[in-house]
Amino acid sequence: MSSTAGTARDKPTPAVPRPSATVIVVNSRNEILLVHRNPKSKSFANAHVFPGGNYDKKQDEGHGLPFTAIRELFEESGLLLVHPSSSGIPSNAELDAAREAIHAQQRLFRDFLSEHNLKPNIEGLMPFTRWITPPNIPRRFDARFYVTFLDDARSAGFSSGDKQERLPTPDGGQEVIEARFVHPAKALEEFHAQRISLFPPQFYLLKTLADILHGAQNTAAQRDTVRTLSQGAFGRMVINPRPVRDPEAQAEGFSVLTYEGDEARGGSPGRRHRSRLKFGQGGAANQILLERNFDIFTEIEEHAFSQSAKL
Repeated sequence: MSSTAGTARDKPTPAVPRPSATVIVVNSRNEILLVHRNPKSKSFANAHVFPGGNYDKKQDEGHGLPFTAIRELFEESGLLLVHPSSSGIPSNAELDAAREAIHAQQRLFRDFLSEHNLKPNIEGLMPFTRWITPPNIPRRFDARFYVTFLDDARSAGFSSGDKQERLPTPDGGQEVIEARFVHPAKALEEFHAQRISLFPPQFYLLKTLADILHGAQNTAAQRDTVRTLSQGAFGRMVINPRPVRDPEAQAEGFSVLTYEGDEARGGSPGRRHRSRLKFGQGGAANQILLERNFDIFTEIEEHAFSQSAKL
């Protein structure tokens, strides 16, 4: 074998990120819908994540990623985000049967909607950052995150509490074992107590929303604040996490991921936009410390994010 084996030219080409969409659903109690992934799942094993999944050409062709987010939300949790229909919402039995058939690719989501004169509430989804998996990870995703407020008049399915799910996948496995609404502050408490595991994007966005959604009653002012974030530089952020050497953090057992806008990623001197992490099983983190020392409403340096396309 040549002594040059293993050089940079021999590095495998990074996988192309798969387009995907995720929706953060906020109910009237300021609770957010989380689904618990199966510990044996190929992706995000045992983690708590927002409902979402990959763009599916068969299911989603001719529609955008918000449509993907609504379909995946229905498949994974049973919650259907639609506009009111003169023909009414299908029964729970019809919803359950359709959900399983769509998940198994035996029925198209758009056909199910058309048959019941239902229109997906695309307009209710607000952009809430975009995250691209680092190139060293074998399974990569280009994930668009959306946030929406749950309006009982425009949804079907459960809207609060817990719901046990055991939905078979085509190979006989199970992707999601539980779905539940939980306040973002409580979810973070559970994470810090190591009762649940999260990935960096979910932690980042839960922390962001926990700082806004105070109390157990969703208010007009809180909704306006979230909309302001979505419509501003925050909602447009494209985040490509990258590891960086940090001897101090490493001495404490942490890895460090930097994000665009950090002083090491195009931001001003002293600007921190990074996370310290300790990873558990399945690639999810069981400890995350977010360092973000700028105002996300007024101080995002958008020039730093313009470099994302070059990464």
